[in-house]
Amino acid sequence: MFGRNKQNIGGLEAKRRRRIWIIVSSVLVLVLVAAASVVAILKPWTEEFRHGGLTIADPPWPVKPVPQVAPAPVTAPAATTNGLTAALAPVVGNPDLGIFAGSVSDGDTGKVLWTMDADKAMIPSSTAKILTTAAGLLALPDDHRLTTKIVAGATPGQIVLVGGGDPTITAQPDGKGYYPDAPKLQDLVAQVKASGQRVDSIVVDNSAYSGPNFAPGWETSDIAGGSIAPMDAVMIDGGRLDPLVEYSPRTPTPALDAGKKLAAELGVDQAKVTLGTAPAGAAQLAAVQSAPLRERMLQAMVHSDNVLAEAIGREVAVASGQEASFTGAVTAMSTVLQAAGFDLAGLKISDNSGLSTEDHIPPRLLNRVLTVAALPANADAQGNSAGGQGNSTADPASDKAGGSPLAPLLDYLPVAGGTGSLANRYVDRDRDGAGWIRAKTGTLSVSSALVGYVLDRDGRVLTFALMSNDRPPEVSRPALDAVANALRNCGCS
Repeated sequence: MFGRNKQNIGGLEAKRRRRIWIIVSSVLVLVLVAAASVVAILKPWTEEFRHGGLTIADPPWPVKPVPQVAPAPVTAPAATTNGLTAALAPVVGNPDLGIFAGSVSDGDTGKVLWTMDADKAMIPSSTAKILTTAAGLLALPDDHRLTTKIVAGATPGQIVLVGGGDPTITAQPDGKGYYPDAPKLQDLVAQVKASGQRVDSIVVDNSAYSGPNFAPGWETSDIAGGSIAPMDAVMIDGGRLDPLVEYSPRTPTPALDAGKKLAAELGVDQAKVTLGTAPAGAAQLAAVQSAPLRERMLQAMVHSDNVLAEAIGREVAVASGQEASFTGAVTAMSTVLQAAGFDLAGLKISDNSGLSTEDHIPPRLLNRVLTVAALPANADAQGNSAGGQGNSTADPASDKAGGSPLAPLLDYLPVAGGTGSLANRYVDRDRDGAGWIRAKTGTLSVSSALVGYVLDRDGRVLTFALMSNDRPPEVSRPALDAVANALRNCGCS
C-alpha cells in the first residue's frame, strides 16, 4: 500500500513540474509588471536590513508529538453471538471459500462468540507457524541465540564448520544479507585467520540435526520455487541462491554450500570440502551468534519464512530434550502447548512451518492461541461458550500478574495493507480492513487461511481463525479477506 502511494505521489510531482514550466512563462509577464510596486513595498525593509535594524522573531515553539495509535477502549461494548452471526452471514456462505471453518472470540474475555465447524481439522498452510511461535515463546527466553563454530579438524590443516541450527548466516561482502542482524561469514573467516591455523581442507558438521532433512508432504519443486531448502544445521541466507531475494531458488545442499562459501573466503580448493563430524574436544577457532529469538520469530511470522520456522521448531526441541528433527520438533511443540493448557484434539502435523499438505489443525486451536495472547492481565477466560476451550478460572499459558507470555505473538503478525505477507492485500478491495486487521496468512495450492485479530467498529478486540480448503488461493483469499473485513465493520454489540 505504501509503495503504491509513493508511486502515485511521484506521478503527481512529475505532472506538477510540467505544469509549473507551462505556467511560468505566462506568469513571468505579470511578475515584471508588478515589480515596481513590489519594490516600493520592499525598499524600506531592505534599507533597514542594510543598517542592521531588522528584528528577528523568536523561534517557534517546539512541536510536540501526538500519539496516533491508542489502545482499545476498555469501555467498548462487547460483540454478541447474534450480532456476529448477522454480520458474517452474507460472506461466510461464499462458495469461493470451498470447505470453510472458522472461530471468532472476544479478545477481552476469551469468550467464543461465533463458530463454523471450529473442530474440523483443516490444512493450515503457514498459519501453523502460530503454534511454532507460541511454543518458542513458552519454552525459550526471547533473547536466545544460536552459535555456529569453527573448530580444529582431526588432521593438520583441517578445520570443521560446526552448524548450530542457524540458517541466517550471510556471506554478502557488505555483511547485509537477507536476514537483519545476521551473523557474518566474514567474521568467522577473520577469526580463523587471526588464530594462525593453516587451512587446507574443510569439514562441515551437520550433526546438530538428525533424521531426514525434508518433511513428509513437502514438494521438491518448492526448492527451486524458493519456498524451502532441505533442513541442514548450517545455511547461508536460508539456502537462497540469490541472498537478497525472498523467493529466490534455494540450494538442495545448504550445508555443503556453506562450507564451499567458507572455502572460497579462505582460499581453499572447494573440492576439499566434505561432510563429516568434528572430533571430540576440538579446539574452537571461531564462533558467531544468531540474532535473538524474538527477531527471528518476527521474520518467520511477518514474511512467512518456512526455513526459519523449521529452525525455530528444532530450537524448541533441543530446549525440551527432544532430538532436533521433524519428529522431535513436532513432539516438543505439542508437549509445550499441551502443558500450557491448550486442547490439541484434531492436531496432526508433520512440520513446523505448515508447508506440508499432511498438516491438519482445527481453527478452534489456532483462534484459542490468539485469544490467550490477546487476553489482558487478570482476565477470566470464558472459552467454554460456543464450543470453545478453556474454563472460567484459569487461562492457558496465562500469567495472572502480567498477562500472557504469548502477548508478543500479536506484534509478530503482518498488518493488512501494510507489512509482510499482507502488504498487497486489503489494497484494491476490502480496504476498510487495511491497517486494522493483523493476521498470519497461510497459502498452499489447496489451502488458504487467516488467523489474527481486529478492532471492530465499536472498538472491541476480536480474535479469529478463518480457514479454507479445496479452493485455489486466487479464489479463496479474496473471500477470506471479505470475512475478516466484515469483522472490522462489525458493530455487533
